[in-house]
Formats: sequence, structure tokens, C-alpha cells
Amino acid sequence: MSAMTFSTEPGMGDPTAVVAKLRAKFGPVAVVIAIHAALFYLISSGLLHRMAEVALPQAIMVSFVAPPPPKPATPAAPKVVAVATLRPPPRVVVPVTPIVQVPVQNTITASPPSAPVASEAPAAPVLVAAPPAPPSPGPKTITSGVEYIQAPQPVYPTMSKRMGEQGKVVLLILVNEKGMPDQVKVQSSSGSSRLDEAGRQAAMRAVFKPHVEDGHAVSVYVIVPLTFQLAS
Repeated sequence: MSAMTFSTEPGMGDPTAVVAKLRAKFGPVAVVIAIHAALFYLISSGLLHRMAEVALPQAIMVSFVAPPPPKPATPAAPKVVAVATLRPPPRVVVPVTPIVQVPVQNTITASPPSAPVASEAPAAPVLVAAPPAPPSPGPKTITSGVEYIQAPQPVYPTMSKRMGEQGKVVLLILVNEKGMPDQVKVQSSSGSSRLDEAGRQAAMRAVFKPHVEDGHAVSVYVIVPLTFQLAS
């Protein structure tokens, strides 16, 4: 009589449990095989290469182009500036001539002698009063010729130069025995009070050679013309 053996392991007679047990045992291996099979298919068909091209960014070639060299700047034309013409300094003409000696004529008047009177008695002496001495003449005027130790050096007034004033002033100067001017008067105006005053001040700073008569220096009046003229 044969004996029947019964398994005491639970679920051995249940097909669902058997499938579950097999799935749990061989499931990871099947997954690995399926993944390898999928990779092999992708590699052999070229899909993996196309997927990589889509997924990875494409390299962009960038070339740098040097900018064109800047154009040389055209030099500006030189500016034409009018050159101002400088006027030469004014010129003052001072005539210098030697002194003209003028002889002094002193006239002495005497009364004629009286005729003798015949008489027995001696005539009483007649007293004749001497004529009064003539008044001493003042300094004479030299009309031409002046000799300087230091000639007048007029300064042209600035305002006269701006206004274009010109002219000739004639001065009457009293020169003492030392050759220094004591008085300066305007005998003939130049037409401008500024020029007249400039000439008078220049004459006051001048030094003259003393005028000598009979071996002695005397005071005289001299006439000095000064011409103020702007250089053209």
C-alpha cells in the first residue's frame, strides 16, 4: 500500500502564489534583460544617436570679425587770421640849431658943450644935470637857434594818439644864466590842449646851454617849436 505525501508548505497548491513567487524571484533579472535588449535595439537602429543630438545642445561656431579701421580724420583747414599792423611810435621833431649871437647896442646920449661968454667978471659955473640912466632892458628874445645840453623829450599823450591829434606848438621859454627854464609859455597852440601841455612839460625838463654875452651868462627868451606827428 503506497503512502501519500502531503506538503505542509503553505500555498504550494495555489497557482497564484506560485506565480507571485516566481515573479519575485525572476522579476529583477527580467527587468535587466529588458533594459539591455532596449539599449541594443536603440544602438542598432540609430535612435540613441538621434536622441543624443536632440537632447544635447548643438555647438555654435562663432567667428569674430575685426571692425574696419577708423578713417583718418581730415585735418581742418587752417584758420586765416588777419595780422594787425602795428603803428610805429610817434615821432617828435625838435630842431636843434646853434645860438645866434645878437650884439647889444648901448646908446649913450651926452649934451653938447656950451659956448663961452665974454665978460669981465668970471661967470658963475653952470651945473648941468646928468641925464637919467636908461632902464635896464629885460632879457632879449632869441628868435632862431637854440643849443641844448639836454633836449626836450616830449611824451605823446595816449588820448591824443587814440584821437589822431597832431600839430606844432611854439613855446616861449625864459632860460636863466644857468641854462635852466624859469618860465614856459605857449606862444602858438598846436590846436590841442593835450599836445600843448605835453610840450610845455617837456620844455620844463630840458637843459639849455647858457647864453653868454661879453663873457657873462645872461638870461634870454628862446623860441622852441615842437612838432607832434603820428607815424604813418
